[in-house]
Amino acid sequence: MYANGQRIIQYFEEFAPKHLAMEGDKIGLQVGTLRKEVKKVMLALDVLEEVVDEAIDEGVDLIIAHHAVIFRPLKNLRTDLPAGRLYEKLIKHDIAVYVAHTNLDVAEGGINDLIAEALGLTDVDILEKWHEQKLKKIVVYVPLSHADAVRDAMSQAGAGWIGHYSHCSFGVQGTGTFMPREGTDPYIGEQGKLEQVEELRIETIMPEEAQTRVVKAMIDAHPYEEVAYDIYPVEQAGTTWGIGRIGRLAAPVSLREFAEQVKAAFEVSGLRVVGDLNRQVQKVAVLGGDGNSFVPKAIFRGADVLVTGDIYYHTAHDAMAGGLSIVDPGHNIEKIMKQGVKNVLDKRIKEDKLETEIIVSKVNTDPFTFL
Repeated sequence: MYANGQRIIQYFEEFAPKHLAMEGDKIGLQVGTLRKEVKKVMLALDVLEEVVDEAIDEGVDLIIAHHAVIFRPLKNLRTDLPAGRLYEKLIKHDIAVYVAHTNLDVAEGGINDLIAEALGLTDVDILEKWHEQKLKKIVVYVPLSHADAVRDAMSQAGAGWIGHYSHCSFGVQGTGTFMPREGTDPYIGEQGKLEQVEELRIETIMPEEAQTRVVKAMIDAHPYEEVAYDIYPVEQAGTTWGIGRIGRLAAPVSLREFAEQVKAAFEVSGLRVVGDLNRQVQKVAVLGGDGNSFVPKAIFRGADVLVTGDIYYHTAHDAMAGGLSIVDPGHNIEKIMKQGVKNVLDKRIKEDKLETEIIVSKVNTDPFTFL
């Protein structure tokens, strides 16, 4: 059995939710439909015509990409021009394109974590925080016979998670009272008779974005016709997400040695370096893509060196003045997302015993060649 496109994207968005993206970011389904059976998914950094040709040859139904295939509003759709020809091929061959950009950068285990891991960084932290998860407390009253089932259903839907601990809740036993009136079909009791039932008050925490599915799962698992529950806002924040990462190498190395490590880690033939090549570096900030606007943050956080792409001439001067070295291996190192996302989706597909195949694009989309 193959997954449909909506199910594949559900798996993906559990890993990199859309709400983590920067406001206005070009993400989500950009071409085609997810309402179809998907036998093969291809993961790509960029959706160029060569990538689309590869997808056609491979019989791909869905491309999940990091960079948008539609970045600016279309003024026309001329199939005699390169952009229009690309869209024509996608539509003719029924290939959907879904894009995850800054939400994939920010996600735990996403691009910036993958870059930090590839460089062997330890004590890794977020470089710049920008999103704190809002939490709510949910309380429900359940007959003792169904307490475990309701608690488990809520946990499976996303409630009761604190760090890496699941099923976190607190229960207090007491007596619930109710009188079924005309028109009711009570699970316990009779119409017109006051009932007293031993119940458990279960309270647990949930992310605000999980509220709808947690409440649905709770009600579905609950035996009562009318479920008594309360939801409260809480002051403490949940998970914090942000852009970039900062960590430490196991031991100091020269900037020259570190630059060679970066070349090897990301399989690039050349890179640009800002700073004294003999300087010792150990505290490293990383940010996939264009990191120009994060140079001040890297300096503020005390980084010795920033690994990022697309550094401007004058930004390099600012970094040098602030005592920050830079290693720029190019924007294309974000290709590390292909294998990282494949690992996530393969695991979910295997768990659900589905046959959908996940492949990674082999096309090199880096426009630059070092001579």
